Amino acid sequence: MTDYLSQRDILPAPHRMSLLKFLAINALELSAPATPALLVHNQTNQHFNTNVKPPGWMQLSGHPESILPTTAGIVRKRVANLTDNEVLAYKMLTQEPQTAKIVPQFYGAQEVNGDYFIELQDLLTGFKDPCVMDIKMGCRTFLESEVTNKTLRSDLYKKMVAVDPLAPTPEEEEAQAITKLRYMLFRESMSSSQSKGFRIEALRLRGRPPVKDLKTVRNSDQITQTIEQFLGAKRSVTKELIKRLKQMRMIMEKSTFFQRHEIVGSSIFIVYDDDKVGAWLIDFAKSRPLPAGVNVNHRATWIPGNCEEGLLKGMDELINAFENVYASHGSRKCLQI
Repeated sequence: MTDYLSQRDILPAPHRMSLLKFLAINALELSAPATPALLVHNQTNQHFNTNVKPPGWMQLSGHPESILPTTAGIVRKRVANLTDNEVLAYKMLTQEPQTAKIVPQFYGAQEVNGDYFIELQDLLTGFKDPCVMDIKMGCRTFLESEVTNKTLRSDLYKKMVAVDPLAPTPEEEEAQAITKLRYMLFRESMSSSQSKGFRIEALRLRGRPPVKDLKTVRNSDQITQTIEQFLGAKRSVTKELIKRLKQMRMIMEKSTFFQRHEIVGSSIFIVYDDDKVGAWLIDFAKSRPLPAGVNVNHRATWIPGNCEEGLLKGMDELINAFENVYASHGSRKCLQI
């Protein structure tokens, strides 16, 4: 990779992290977290132990930990079984030489003490105190099967009004309840997911704690300012990321796997330091083969049954956002995060 900065920022010792664990936990999420991102970096080799966690290891709110450290350069992600959808997805992705370049390296799946794991590349290996961004892709980040139940739920109504008291319709106010589909669509509309096909879940700047509550970053100006703050004044990094994102989009468009699968809930994981830049597509727990006779272009509007999720629409919009930042370099004041 190209050297992007002529001089490294010097940070006081307390800000240097031998272990970086950074998870995007969305307050509106119903079940699994938005992305248990592969932000695990341990500079010392250690044996895998599900009961002993390194300092700084966090448990997901209301959800078992899914990412566990092992030897340097590899993480283990918990799956349901050895034929889990994510296991099958990584096996197929790595069979396509070009597609394998845009996802974490996959080292296989195994059972450990009755639990099942996939072994993946630790995407922070080789980076020093990096800046990190986790971007959830798609206009729809839930499976159709998750929202088929039309039961009215008062708990979801309460969650919705806690965020936006004006959101309920008169009928919903009278019932004091909504369906899960209504709640999911409301959740997507609160961020840029519905309009842009992506949302910035979380980020971490050098020497700073993670910023996780970005669900209301929704319009173009807010997105641009957030990306500007993430990139600082590093035009070479911005240019390299635009090139990488365009390469990823081209590979997705040509990939047999993407032509034949619904890709829900995946994320773009971006990381850079003084010396390197990286971007990968991660998280395939909700990837599903398309039903017979169904085709998707990953850009069309979702209508129940058509399996469209907006992955490539999100890639288009994300690339546009980074290009806008590159074009407007120095012309506006950055959002202070």
